[in-house]
Amino acid sequence: MRRHYFDHNATTPLDARVLAAMRPALEEVFGNASSIHSFGQDAKRLTENARRQIAALFRADAKAVVLTGGGSEADNLAIVGAAGKARHVITSSIEHPAVLASCRRLEGRGAALTIVPVGASGVVDPDEVRAALRPDTDLISIMAANNEIGTIQPLAEIGRIAKEAGALFHTDAVQAAGKIPIDPAAWQADLIAVTAHKFYGPKGTGALYVRNGLDVEPLIVGGGQERGRRAGTENVAGIVGLGAAAELALSDRETESKRLGGLRDSLERSILDRIPDVWVNAQESPRTPNTASIGFEGVEGEPLVIALDLKGFAVSAGSACSSGAVEPSHVLTAIGLPKRRAKSCIRFSLGRQTTQESVDALVDALEAVVARLRSLAPVSA
Repeated sequence: MRRHYFDHNATTPLDARVLAAMRPALEEVFGNASSIHSFGQDAKRLTENARRQIAALFRADAKAVVLTGGGSEADNLAIVGAAGKARHVITSSIEHPAVLASCRRLEGRGAALTIVPVGASGVVDPDEVRAALRPDTDLISIMAANNEIGTIQPLAEIGRIAKEAGALFHTDAVQAAGKIPIDPAAWQADLIAVTAHKFYGPKGTGALYVRNGLDVEPLIVGGGQERGRRAGTENVAGIVGLGAAAELALSDRETESKRLGGLRDSLERSILDRIPDVWVNAQESPRTPNTASIGFEGVEGEPLVIALDLKGFAVSAGSACSSGAVEPSHVLTAIGLPKRRAKSCIRFSLGRQTTQESVDALVDALEAVVARLRSLAPVSA
């Protein structure tokens, strides 16, 4: 049975070119990058070259890049490390759990927390952010693109509001990297988080852009790595992979985004044409080109995911970080879906391996599976 992968927002396969770039660090350059002898300095050179590649993704200087163990750590470092003494924090109801939990941690330390709502568009209204401002607002954290419904947030406007208020502005760009341009200057962002495995790099490696002059209190202590901002022996191979993936993301983004946008639109049109009682979440909003969140009336998402997997199609009922949760997606309820409809939604996220043939095969499988599930176990209204 041929298998088709439609869950790239959960993780992407490691690109062969990235693996080739990592191979010397896995097989030959084994030194500790903090060591002063030649073995260590060889590793240091690989690390710093990768840092420059990552900085190019941020349109920034290499000194602005803090290497981390992934996107969640980068978000935690931004919120707890750079804004740990915040008095008032603003975030949105559709943020990734890494951001929401970090903001809750600050709340537990005495900070006031405002979570601005979103409507059916899945887009944060800058006026809601402005209305939430207080004289003691120290941090605004709004994601660049949503991981479940793909909506792209108006970061330039929100960044301008943060700048005018004198607040730090952090954005979780984990789902944006490789899909839309990352631009700290246009966004007026102080802190931007990314992770390699969302754009064909290795798992366990991420980065945080930190504006020049901004202090960051390390979450991990015990060493002077990353200019004192993150202790621990550098994962040289992973860092090299992140750098190679960042370079590929920059070179491929425009053409690949256009291709994936066409395939995503084809997928949505075909599903709407062939399967009754379905809807596309946030269809009219600006979205990342690879992401479709679609609801199937009368079917629960998890059985649909399992049935499709048995036919060779990997899809998701929501964020991989909350899989197994009994409650429906907080993102889908935040955009106004009642629990029953939220639990009927499937996320399809396309990637480099996706073709029109695989899209057509998915629609064929969906049509049959949805009809069977509806007939076997209709969900009451």
